[in-house]
Amino acid sequence: MEISELKAVIEGLLFASGDEGITIQQLIKILDIPDDTIHHLIEELKFEYERRDRGIMIMESNNVLHLTTKPEHSEYYKKLLEVPESSRMSQAALETLAIIAYRQPITKTEIEEIRGVKSDRPVQTLVARALIEEIGRKDSVGRPILYGTSKEFLTYFGLTSLEELPPLPDSNDSDDVNQEADLFFERFNEELENNND
Repeated sequence: MEISELKAVIEGLLFASGDEGITIQQLIKILDIPDDTIHHLIEELKFEYERRDRGIMIMESNNVLHLTTKPEHSEYYKKLLEVPESSRMSQAALETLAIIAYRQPITKTEIEEIRGVKSDRPVQTLVARALIEEIGRKDSVGRPILYGTSKEFLTYFGLTSLEELPPLPDSNDSDDVNQEADLFFERFNEELENNND
């Protein structure tokens, strides 16, 4: 594989790893290339991202690499969050919120195992709306972020505590659990939308 293609694959892996990031050891194992080659390619990518016409950068924290936005553009990201949007959440966001509410603390990988699909965007949406928040790190490889619901979540759904969430059916079938939770959150989301009309 050519150097340019290797860099493209590393960039793709960084993007796909989302909030949890990826370690250099994981990159070495996935790409099956020497340690010094990986370090060299990452340094090249970092240098390329430093150009003014690039909007992202590679951040390294506790030996974990993340793709992130540049701090000098932060005012634009704040405006993005301030742009009015429909109060109605997508089905994906509702599903993800239901899973987090009932299974917290939970990592994004665990959410994806339950949903069966990537959940970067729904998680980002819920964090942006302050309905979920980082509540720690799991004591496992890569120390992934643990998510839980926020105080805003309780306010949004008119709850005083998590104990007020409707009980889920006694079933080990995750489809039943997801369906019940989806109905609950969908009902509240519709009520909220109606109140805003």
